[in-house]
Amino acid sequence: MITLLIAKFILVAFIGYLLGSIPFGIIVSKRKAKIDIRNYGSGKTGGTNVLRTLGRKAFILVASLDIAKGALAVVIAGFVIGKDSMAIGEYGYLGVVFGQALAGLAAVVGHIWPIFAKFKGGRGVATFFGGLIALSPYAGLFGGEALIIAAGITGFVSLGSIIGVVGAYTILVPLVIMYNEPLEYLAYTLVGTLLIIIVHRDNIKRLLSGKERRLGQKADKCEPKNLSNSLTDI
Repeated sequence: MITLLIAKFILVAFIGYLLGSIPFGIIVSKRKAKIDIRNYGSGKTGGTNVLRTLGRKAFILVASLDIAKGALAVVIAGFVIGKDSMAIGEYGYLGVVFGQALAGLAAVVGHIWPIFAKFKGGRGVATFFGGLIALSPYAGLFGGEALIIAAGITGFVSLGSIIGVVGAYTILVPLVIMYNEPLEYLAYTLVGTLLIIIVHRDNIKRLLSGKERRLGQKADKCEPKNLSNSLTDI
């Protein structure tokens, strides 16, 4: 039973990673505008770069799909793990909640380092919130609102993203302590927040130096990154 459950954990992590690796930013940019989004702006595949390059409609489509793949990874993990669980000494057990958190984090990792796009993806924010909404809707919606408000007030999506993920983690602390939300949710937000802050380190440097792009600024074309052999059939 334990061996089977471990195999299920590995399977849902693999599925989550593959889902997260689907580069919707590249797919939409090539379908709608015949361009590779990685050759514009930040070179990232996420919604913010799509917004700056292709506009609001493409952004909404890409962001929605990126959110969906995080949520779908969590939902699939729930079906795969089912009611199976294993004891961890005197500290509790690992079961479906652990598997769902693992799959959601794997989707975030896949979005940031996608196997289908030479490991050059986005920053994982939308996929993180997709997984979190499926795990803990209150925390996910709180963090998402914090992101939108902060980005709207400051004009910096990167700063809003960092505030949003930190806010999601912060609100989960009392939810775990007072309302018995699973510790796995807190672990998901902690690891996801650290990952997202790390991949925003270049944005943080530009924020501190006053060189970060504001919301609404168009993306300029940048030097091609030798990506011609990646997803050329999309």
